[in-house]
Amino acid sequence: MRYLFEEYAFDTDRRELHLGDGVIPLAPQVFDLLLYLIRNRERVVSKEELTNAIWNGRAVTDAALTTRLRVARSAIGDSGEEQRLIKTLPRKGWRFVGLVREAQTPAAAALTADFTDESFQNITRAPNGGTMSISRATPRLSIVVLPFANIGGDPEQDYFVDGVTESLTTDLSRISGSFVIARNTAFTFKGKAVNVKQVGHELCVRYVLEGSVQRGGNRLRVNVQLIDSETGNHLWAERFEKPVADLFDTQDEIVSRLANTLNAQLIQVEARRAGHLSHPDAMDLYFQGWACENNGTTAEYMTQAESFFDQALALDPGNIEALVGSARVKAAFGANLMGDDWTAHFVAAEAILIKALSLAPNHARAHSVLGLVRSMTNRAVQGIAECERALALDHNLADAHAFIGLAKFFLGRSEETEAHIYEALRLSPRDNNAYRWFMFAGLAKLFLGADLEAAAWMRRSIEANRNHPVPHYYLAAALALLGSLREARAAAQAAVVLNPTFTLRRYRARVASDHPAYLAGRERACEGMRIAGVPEG
Repeated sequence: MRYLFEEYAFDTDRRELHLGDGVIPLAPQVFDLLLYLIRNRERVVSKEELTNAIWNGRAVTDAALTTRLRVARSAIGDSGEEQRLIKTLPRKGWRFVGLVREAQTPAAAALTADFTDESFQNITRAPNGGTMSISRATPRLSIVVLPFANIGGDPEQDYFVDGVTESLTTDLSRISGSFVIARNTAFTFKGKAVNVKQVGHELCVRYVLEGSVQRGGNRLRVNVQLIDSETGNHLWAERFEKPVADLFDTQDEIVSRLANTLNAQLIQVEARRAGHLSHPDAMDLYFQGWACENNGTTAEYMTQAESFFDQALALDPGNIEALVGSARVKAAFGANLMGDDWTAHFVAAEAILIKALSLAPNHARAHSVLGLVRSMTNRAVQGIAECERALALDHNLADAHAFIGLAKFFLGRSEETEAHIYEALRLSPRDNNAYRWFMFAGLAKLFLGADLEAAAWMRRSIEANRNHPVPHYYLAAALALLGSLREARAAAQAAVVLNPTFTLRRYRARVASDHPAYLAGRERACEGMRIAGVPEG
């Protein structure tokens, strides 16, 4: 069934919300909440009804319910103030007041819901008219999330464990180029002993994700492993524990951490596969480009990444992922002062992102990278707006939180930066980009005059990725201002090895903001680098 209202199409078979040609990602509980309100649009729905229908009557805090209603409104372009589509009736409940039309989805859509066109190479029927045989090619970056096991067997915890599985399935489907088996199919394996190779063959997926959740008192232990379905080899495993406060917030955090980590792991695996292909296609080249970009922002890695993205775009000029990757690399060239023409790099990056968003207006990462570009070119307020748009489209996009923190730094609000970095780390504590986030926090501290804290953050950045030259320069500045000249000079020398083109002249020439607090901080950082022996140029 499809429910149509305004420019939206709400597809209950695929469990998707469409705006034009794009899909707006929804967490399972938010989808169910919207569905219940739409189906019961002729009347007011109480809090008790919603909790019974969506949470099976379990206790739900007002804050948790309010948060999901806010997310649902945001997804359909509504707000608590406007209430154009979802109206709140104080002390009574809520009602969906938008004009809704109903339409049946084509039968073919239901038959092909779990397969993309590339999944089918040949379809034949036996000569005697018997069973149809299907020859399928396994799609790249294809995965099924098997229902997580509820260790301990407490039936009261089943809803929580199933919620983790559902939400993770939804969030993984946002990974660029991914093919994720629908939850309805995945849940047919619940409680069964499975053969991973057989599951991969039956569902035509390369990867199987399985896990378990165990609760002891007020703590949760989560185990998860990613398996290659063709070989049965374990590609990645993770275990973490977390205290339980609000179950729904805990579930959201678990899912965000896993989705962000898996994103990086799957890109690395696909890049390794693509490296062995004699004729890679655009997406193979995209995976290789992003894997290079994740290695660090040296000129060597950035040049390699740029080459892969350029090759992808030569094969497919409209490839959104390659466009965003290309823009990200160009922004990195500008941000890391790898040439005197840093402005040209940002101009080129912005043009590419505008093209990408004209083709895919709801591409979250494109919005976040555009936010970074605008923040670094003296338009931090616009940059924050782009990052907030990105988070509305993908709440897992930890990078967007960090970019907002950087934008606050450019606005002279460095004291606010650290909180945004911690939010990014909460969502993705082992993120490939964390080294950049640590540097953002260190920059804010340096410009505030908190040199000891600045040095600590810069060291964290360097430990996370030693192939990023800029934090070495800022560490040299912080140490010099602290009077640790020997260490400062060593840091400066390490920085020059990674980026020998960086000079104080070039640093002074790039002005990302005209805010007085930012300008004063730059002069202070520049003096520290001069004392540490960074070349004048």
